Amino acid sequence: QLQLVESGGGLVQPGGSLRLSCVASRFSFDYYTIGWFRQAPGKEREGVSCISSSSDRTGYADSAAGRFTISRDNAKNTVYLQMNRLKPEDTGVYYCARRRTGYGCYDLREYDSWGQGTQVTVSS
Repeated sequence: QLQLVESGGGLVQPGGSLRLSCVASRFSFDYYTIGWFRQAPGKEREGVSCISSSSDRTGYADSAAGRFTISRDNAKNTVYLQMNRLKPEDTGVYYCARRRTGYGCYDLREYDSWGQGTQVTVSS
């Protein structure tokens, strides 16, 4: 059974940084677009960023552009999300997910496998 495991969340002050990691196993990682999503308390899950299988395309939600950077290391089956200048509104559970096919960052229905999530809390 394929697996995606997120790590790197935590409590950080506004303006701080975190790097999330998503380690994949039991599937051909380098064939798939991987996305990062977040779910804030009381809100729907939303797309934050995604990266194509070969890293030639990346996308960011407006709220993340200019502050977050997505990258991947196919040799390590890992996708990263570097988050800088964090804001309280970035608080939520962050999930990585595998897109079923093709490329695109925001349609949750196109993602077929999800990790368990990692909590990010931005607060002073």
